[in-house]
Amino acid sequence: MPLYLNLLHEEILEQRQRQRDPLKIGLYVLAGFGALLLLYYMINAYRALEIRSRLGGIERNWKKIEPQVTAAQKRVAELEGAIKTAGALDDFINNRFFWGPFLQKVSQCVSPNTQVTILEGTATDESKGVSVSLEGLAAGREPRAVAEDLRQALLQQLGHAYSNVKAEFRTLEDLDTIVNVDGANMPVAHYVLALNFSPTPAVKDAANPAPGHPRKR
Repeated sequence: MPLYLNLLHEEILEQRQRQRDPLKIGLYVLAGFGALLLLYYMINAYRALEIRSRLGGIERNWKKIEPQVTAAQKRVAELEGAIKTAGALDDFINNRFFWGPFLQKVSQCVSPNTQVTILEGTATDESKGVSVSLEGLAAGREPRAVAEDLRQALLQQLGHAYSNVKAEFRTLEDLDTIVNVDGANMPVAHYVLALNFSPTPAVKDAANPAPGHPRKR
């Protein structure tokens, strides 16, 4: 069996110890960690560039469509204003008071021996109430009773079409005047009648039909 002599044994041992030096190993680990950090930084930098690129594209697209969006918002505001105006006009039309039907009902209550000389009326929008003043003459054997018949007839007639109807005499006085009604001389009374009511429709009562002309007295 041959015998080998290693004359470089000490040098090889020193070389191995140098290779196992902790400082060098630490440097190698630190260098590897630095390489990982560099790689992580490069990845994040690439992502940031990509995000900036996408943001720039979005901003360019927004600049293109921004005028259209602004115009659309203005158009929406105009349409909302038109809708509100139309709604207000509809409410005004639906809630307005017509004088024609009211005058027709008044004419149905006036008998041949009563006369309306002045009629003044106002319709307020805030309280939605109507105020009317009737001034005229009533003739008959009992002229005050004739005027009262007119007041009652107005209450009944207007009560079928309107709500909260009130009729009160402001003035009711006898005059020193005699008039001829159907060939008979009768005394005359002067009256001023105040009417107040709400133009909202009243609930109709089939059991109480509208009265006709008040009877003569």
